[in-house]
Amino acid sequence: MLDPDLPATVKPALPMNWRQVGDITAEAFAEDPINRWIFGNDAAIQATFRQLARDIYLPHGICHMIGDEAAAMWSLSDSRQGLSPFQTARLALSLVTKGSKGAAKRAIRAGEIMAENHPTDPHLYLFTIGTRKAARGTGLGKTILRPMLDAADRAGLPCYLENSNPANSGFYMSHGFERMKLFEVGDGSPQMEAMWREPLVQ
Repeated sequence: MLDPDLPATVKPALPMNWRQVGDITAEAFAEDPINRWIFGNDAAIQATFRQLARDIYLPHGICHMIGDEAAAMWSLSDSRQGLSPFQTARLALSLVTKGSKGAAKRAIRAGEIMAENHPTDPHLYLFTIGTRKAARGTGLGKTILRPMLDAADRAGLPCYLENSNPANSGFYMSHGFERMKLFEVGDGSPQMEAMWREPLVQ
């Protein structure tokens, strides 16, 4: 387990925080091209991120929060977990009732394609990072990201993410991430940008 040196404003997210982590993330990704293409509306995006926070990243990953303004979800590649068949069925039902037509099918296929494109080398995976709309441009993204990057550097561990919004490429590149490739998560989807960061020599 990585041991990040957290500043006072950044707190570990607890299992009880799954709604809050999911809601912060959903608000951050509300206008995201790929998430809009997959889910179609805010309700489905919120339901999905709440479930992923509750069922995967809080129990099996490393999650941080800054108050009710920012959140990030990570996992180590050797401990990555997927949804169980029951959890997958529950998510699909949620998307059928909350998402636009075909959302469940698009979401399942997108997950399969992302898994196919996921690196196999050991790494630290940044699933999501985001802030509330009112907190954008205040430096909270950098504040919540930096401790895990520093911990990865100390451990000699690369980092990987999928950037689903071209507007964020510059932010990730400024923290050492480089583009690996672009790929679609379904027929006609916006492009996903796979990004990799080598650890800095300590």
